[in-house]
Parts: sequence; structure tokens; C-alpha cells
Amino acid sequence: MEDLISVIVPVYKVEKYLNKCIESIVNQTYKNLEIILVDDGSPDECGKICDNYAQKDMRIKVIHKENGGLSDARNAGIEVASGIYIAFVDSDDYVSYDYIEYMYKMLINGNAKLAICGVQEIWKNTRIEEENNINMEELTPKEAFENLLFDKGIKVSAYAKLYHKSLWEENRFPKGKVYEDTAIIYKVIEEAKKIVYGSKKCYYYIARVGSISKQQGYNRNEEDYIEHTKKMLEFIEKEYPELKIAIHRFDLYAKFRILRMLIFTEPRNRKMEKEIIREIKKNQREVFFCKKTPRRDKIAILLLNLGLPIFKFMWIVYCKKTGRVV
Repeated sequence: MEDLISVIVPVYKVEKYLNKCIESIVNQTYKNLEIILVDDGSPDECGKICDNYAQKDMRIKVIHKENGGLSDARNAGIEVASGIYIAFVDSDDYVSYDYIEYMYKMLINGNAKLAICGVQEIWKNTRIEEENNINMEELTPKEAFENLLFDKGIKVSAYAKLYHKSLWEENRFPKGKVYEDTAIIYKVIEEAKKIVYGSKKCYYYIARVGSISKQQGYNRNEEDYIEHTKKMLEFIEKEYPELKIAIHRFDLYAKFRILRMLIFTEPRNRKMEKEIIREIKKNQREVFFCKKTPRRDKIAILLLNLGLPIFKFMWIVYCKKTGRVV
């Protein structure tokens, strides 16, 4: 008999997207599922939608709780999960019908505790194309971190992963924080010891204005992002100092992200902008000449060195072309 797998879906103010998300889960090719819908005090019709699905599918459990944030909702799901394995799906995203089966087979065949699949980010003008050259590989934590730091398929996200439940015996998402994935996933990767990765993009991430990670402009939430990123990189540097350039690349990427937010925030924080630019330029040369650095990062470095106004203008052009959030 197939192992029971718990799929945890935190739900809050996503009634426009929720039906598609749940439909993609209940119609999985892997059937032995426990689907945990955590209504995190959503003020819209999400709670009713969850209850309606629970009446139609005995595999669905619904938790109604006071709003406590994404971390708290995921933790609530972990507490009641009875599956041998756990997966997460955000309620404004959706997954391919073989999302669970694909990762489960990798876990079993690779005798691992953590499986990771690819992610398709969907922006306004994104065209989903048929995939070719799908690869699978077994990784050590060091190899997984290198892929993550160079953005080679592995994301700092709770979703697009299948975990053995034992990985969550001690680990929990930090309550009251945002960008909580960055605070915990590196610990889970290290604890897993062995990771299996398949590049097939089974998870569809809907990039939308209003989501925590796609806010426009710099706000206090970014302080959590900066804090979590710093702790993650300090941990990896301590355990794997040979990944120095990879660490510098991710740090540079994170600072570019903050810089983009700052230059579209009024009033402008010129002092912080200058400090971020100074930090970027400190390691930009070694990152630029590293063959593993993504092409977009190298272009960003070149544009910034031509001047902040040119960097800002080209980012606006890029966003208009791709439909991304500025």
C-alpha cells in the first residue's frame, strides 16, 4: 500500500485562486493523501470553500483558526499531519497532477528524506512551454546549497518539496515573521543528509501583486528577509567555507532585490541605497567572473556600474516586457 502523504495548504484571502489550487491537489495521480486546509482566519469566502471541498472528499481536513500568519498556519498543519511524508502548497498557487507522485518516486528510489522539484514562476506575460532535458540527481547538503545559492533549480521555499515527517520533529516556521522559508529550509536541507532533485517543473508559482514576496516598494517586512538571509549565509559559510563565491553570489542577489525596492519607494532612502550599492560592489568582480553566476546577475552588475538611473530605467523596461512587478 502507498504511504500516506499529508499536503498542507495555508489559506488566507485567496478566494480568487483557491478552487484551482485545491482542484490540482484532489486530482493528483497519487491518491493516498491527507489534504489539510488551514483557514487562517480568512475574512472572505475561503473558509466556506474549504468546508465545501471537505464535504465532497473524505481525504480533506479543515482547520479554522484565528489569523496568525503563514508560519503559524503551516505549523498548525504540521501538528495534525498523520502522513509519513509532508508537502506544502500555497493556496494562491497550483501544482501539476503528478506533483506528489513525481517527488515520491524520487524519494523512494533515492532512499532519501527530501525531494525537490522545479518551479515555474507565472507572471502576467509568462508562456508555459513543454519541458525537455529533465534531469534527476542525488545531492549532498553541500551540493544542494551550491545549487540554491547559484539559483540552479533549488529555491528557498517550503513548497516544491516532499519531506519525510521526521524532518519536522524539531523544526518549525518562525511565528510572527515573513520570508519564513529562508529562516528554516536550510536547516531542513542540512538535516536531510541526502536530497533528490528533479528539474521537472511541477509547481506553479503565481507571482501576484499583494503577496508578501511581491510587495511594491521597501517596507519593514524586508527586515525579516535581510535577517533570515544573513543567518542562512552565515550557517552555510561556517559549515561549507569552500562555497564562498556561491555565498557571495546569493548575498549579491539579495542586495539587488533590496536595492530594486528602495529605488521605487518614496521618499527615497538615499543613505541606505548608497550602503547597499557599496556592499554589492565589494564582491561584484568575483561574482561576475564566476561561470556559475546567472546571466541576469551579470547584466545587473553591468547596468549598476553604468549608473543607478540606467539600472532603474532598464528594470522598468524589463518589467513591462515580462509583466513582472516593478
